Amino acid sequence: MASSSSFLAIVSLAFLVLFMGSSTAQLSTNFYSTSCPNLLTTVKSVVQSAISNEARMGASLLRLFFHDCFVNGCDGSILLDDTSSFTGEKRAAPNFNSVRGFDVVDNIKSAVEKACPGVVSCADLLAIASRDSVVTLGGPNWNVKLGRRDARTASQGAANNSIPPPTSNLNALISRFNALGLSTRDMVALSGSHTIGQARCTNFRARIYNETNIDASFAQTRQGNCPRTTGSGDNNLAPLDLQTPTAFDNNYYKNLVNRRGLLHSDQQLFNGGSTDSIVRTYSNGQSTFNSDFAAAMIKMGDISPLTGSNGEIRKNCRKIN
Repeated sequence: MASSSSFLAIVSLAFLVLFMGSSTAQLSTNFYSTSCPNLLTTVKSVVQSAISNEARMGASLLRLFFHDCFVNGCDGSILLDDTSSFTGEKRAAPNFNSVRGFDVVDNIKSAVEKACPGVVSCADLLAIASRDSVVTLGGPNWNVKLGRRDARTASQGAANNSIPPPTSNLNALISRFNALGLSTRDMVALSGSHTIGQARCTNFRARIYNETNIDASFAQTRQGNCPRTTGSGDNNLAPLDLQTPTAFDNNYYKNLVNRRGLLHSDQQLFNGGSTDSIVRTYSNGQSTFNSDFAAAMIKMGDISPLTGSNGEIRKNCRKIN
């Protein structure tokens, strides 16, 4: 009896492991190697062209992937326009007048559909485009796991509740990332995506006028393009990394050490708390940051993908089939 019960325990454990791993087990780096062999070169060509037209687009594509994965998993739901049956994520507070690059995703989808129609999901195109954006701007490379399928719905409410706002404190950031299976170190590494891109005045006004853990000359510089009065210059842009806003490097962390984080949530990573040591490590070591960032991006891409017969392969990334 003992041997049969231990056999049952082993079988049960095997099923448990199989079940736990099922969400990511079907993702692989060679998922489209036979069904769409020119996929990666096709995507890279469109991404590089878009970034050469506007360097900021690299950050915009990376942010699309982040905002997609944090809302019900990496399922391409952020790309869906509103319909009569659901209100999508594009007009949610963290996204409205903020997320961009949808036209570039359309161009990527169009090019890929010409090469292999009906094969590659929009969710996977976001994953590839975010990697290509980082590489194009001088950041690390990694092998993107593929095989996600596209959601048939989207939720504005979920987007409002799932994406950490720029007003977040450290504990809120840690708990939100932890809830998605991302460690505190992953969170600090992924925040390094703010080495590229721009933020709107409305998202850093309170920091540059009201906070004390900020370099005075930096605050003064930013105040020059962001008036104190709410409603005045709300959409004026400033680079998240003052030093090299279109280069993917570790200057973001050097800025934090010098109290030059643009967003409240940025400076929270270096403010006498538990993540100070990680920020110092990254500020002193580009290669450590690069490898941790790449590993964290792979982990983020594993968040609740739709695989197998779940979801669909959209023909148009903006609407369900």
